[in-house]
Amino acid sequence: MKLNYLLPIVLVLFLFGTSCKEEKKPHKITKDEISIFIDQWHKDAANANTKAYFEKISNTGIFIGTDPEEHWTKQAFYGFSSPYFENKKTWNFYAIDRNIFFSNDSSIVWFDEILNTWMGKCRSSGVIQLQNDSLKIEHYQLSVTVPNPKMTEFLELMRKENTSKLPKDE
Repeated sequence: MKLNYLLPIVLVLFLFGTSCKEEKKPHKITKDEISIFIDQWHKDAANANTKAYFEKISNTGIFIGTDPEEHWTKQAFYGFSSPYFENKKTWNFYAIDRNIFFSNDSSIVWFDEILNTWMGKCRSSGVIQLQNDSLKIEHYQLSVTVPNPKMTEFLELMRKENTSKLPKDE
């Protein structure tokens, strides 16, 4: 008789236990993982590894270059840079300094860095998003740096280059 009461209780506990799925906790991304990801992206460019380089950029990603006209979608940047990758005439950037920041749930990361490049020291910033357990670059901006003591010379050079786009000193 005791078995008749025990069996339904065990059955209910078994069914309840198997129907509750264990919630998968998201992977907590570290600064080291982000740095490795960005460093590898820069190495992919230096090694002219087109596939690996562009796989790290989100399909909706934006790349902003140093020229005022360079505001590229992933597809447009791929089209522009393909000849450089094909001819192994890509760029070799490496970080001298980098700052990394996370959203509260770590699904969005933003960073800024100082890079050693063929143009000298450049500054870049970017946004990385975790998409289906993969890191993807959503936004990247590369800027040439101008030391403050050289700003007047730089502005004069730019005025000579294109007077219509830079304001004149008042």
